[in-house]
Amino acid sequence: METTHNATTRDIVRVYLRHVKPYRGWAGLFFVILLAAEILGILNPWLYKRLFDTMAEAEGPSEAVASVMQGVLLTILCIHAGRWFAYRILARINNYLQPRIMADLEQTAFAYLLGHSYRFFANSFAGSLVRKVRRLSRSFETLADNVEWKFIPLLVTITGTTVALGMRSPLIAGITLGWLFVFAGVNYAVAIWKLKYDQQRAKQDSEVTGILSDAVTNSMNVVVFAGHTHEQSLFKRATEEFRRLQTFTWNLGEINDAIQWAFMVAIEMAILFIAINLWSKGELTIGDFALFQGYLIGLFERMWDFGRIIRNTYEATADAKEMVDILETPHEITDAKVAVPLVVPEGEILFQDVTFSHHKTRTVIDGLNLRIAPREKIALVGPSGAGKSTITKLLLRFYDVDGGHVRVDGQDVNHVTQDSLRRQIAYVPQEPVLFHRSLRENIRYGRQEATDADVEEAARKAHCHEFIAELPEGYETLVGERGIKLSGGERQRVAIARAILKDAPILVLDEATSSLDSESERLIQAALDELMRGKTTIVIAHRLSTILRMDRIAVIDGGRVADAGTHAELIRKEGIYKKLWEIQAGGFIADEQSSDEALNETAE
Repeated sequence: METTHNATTRDIVRVYLRHVKPYRGWAGLFFVILLAAEILGILNPWLYKRLFDTMAEAEGPSEAVASVMQGVLLTILCIHAGRWFAYRILARINNYLQPRIMADLEQTAFAYLLGHSYRFFANSFAGSLVRKVRRLSRSFETLADNVEWKFIPLLVTITGTTVALGMRSPLIAGITLGWLFVFAGVNYAVAIWKLKYDQQRAKQDSEVTGILSDAVTNSMNVVVFAGHTHEQSLFKRATEEFRRLQTFTWNLGEINDAIQWAFMVAIEMAILFIAINLWSKGELTIGDFALFQGYLIGLFERMWDFGRIIRNTYEATADAKEMVDILETPHEITDAKVAVPLVVPEGEILFQDVTFSHHKTRTVIDGLNLRIAPREKIALVGPSGAGKSTITKLLLRFYDVDGGHVRVDGQDVNHVTQDSLRRQIAYVPQEPVLFHRSLRENIRYGRQEATDADVEEAARKAHCHEFIAELPEGYETLVGERGIKLSGGERQRVAIARAILKDAPILVLDEATSSLDSESERLIQAALDELMRGKTTIVIAHRLSTILRMDRIAVIDGGRVADAGTHAELIRKEGIYKKLWEIQAGGFIADEQSSDEALNETAE
């Protein structure tokens, strides 16, 4: 059973770096140009200092002084032009890199997500999973932008400012550096404390999305059961909790902003007060005030962003965590290291002492022994919850058995590749779910390389072609999410057409005709007979017409085979099968003769 991994910040960074690595050449070039551009920016306050000192030291206006000042301004202009050009190159590199890395992240997340087990998806909201995949790439965008445009420029600014101030006044440089440590420490402490609330907000956001998706997916149930008020109440509670968390985190951010503002005013006044004293002693020039103010303004701009950078970084980390949890969670069902492709020359299926539990306290399959001969058609019958569908899921390896073996032609399903196993089995569930794609694409999903003619031939055999031909767009008609535009019987026939097209040697029908009306069932029964010919077939069914066509019937009760035999053999016994038969037959079949008559009528 899958145990969800609790991802750390290190796990998130490792995932991102793994996706940056293929582009490390471009990333390296980006950071070299960025450092050069930021270092150039550090020179500007020195040039403004020289500009004002030149004016202050001049005995009066003169062309010589003006020429020197114009030369300084030209140098400043060249620096601005160089930085402008550098940032245009950086923007182009960034526009090349980030979308590619984001696409790679989403593809990785999607591929790994699909590798999770049937149990994983049964326990997850589809809408929440979609949101988590998209959040991973968007969080990378936020983090990358923070590193590229915030963290690195901030580090260069702090280093350059400290060195420059130290060259003019070690006292002012020391005070500024001490202030920086206190300022950054307070912001970091607030951000760390706030992180748990950001994670709660992200989790609640996923829950809101999940409730919304669940209600939209089940819109028909909402209408039929007049559940509008109930669903609105559920959604309101979820959104109100999200609003509460969002308001709380925003208020924390506002308090932090207020503290930052007070810190900045305090350091600016302190440095200017000290600078005036030093100027009065002749230790500083008028240009030094321009120097200090230039560096302070640049530092304030960067440090004001620092609080937002920390908050955005941890918010992005919280957003990414849910998907990285999934990426770091090992798949429950995996191929063995020495797994080989399944080969099915005959189609024999063997369940040997199989046990399986969904939970420690709930045993579903308990010592199951069942052999299905090659090309045999067997029906699994029994009360609800007896384990019939679970048996087919173990064959498909949606779950791993807790004990025993499931073999196909002597090959343990745990020792063959999952893809090869499922390619050899055509599965038609009780409630087929279709892609929101065209009818042609949905049928072709059984065999992707099939031609249009193959698709239409399968549709004819499944009696889909009749209703498809009447649609305005025919086979190109979109079926809606989960196939909602089609009736239950139409979806069932499309699923059967898909299985016919797949033409696998093993066939599993889980109540495959349950959604069909009598006319549709009559039409499709011949197609099913054709589909089952020459194939090993497992049918979970309650309809008499389906059961009577089977070679053998296995009665499942309590996760094991309680009895097995033909219809005629089982109906003679006082057991589960006879009770189920009499309930469905309306109590009118009382003896073997009447059951034989029913058998003959169905066969005819």
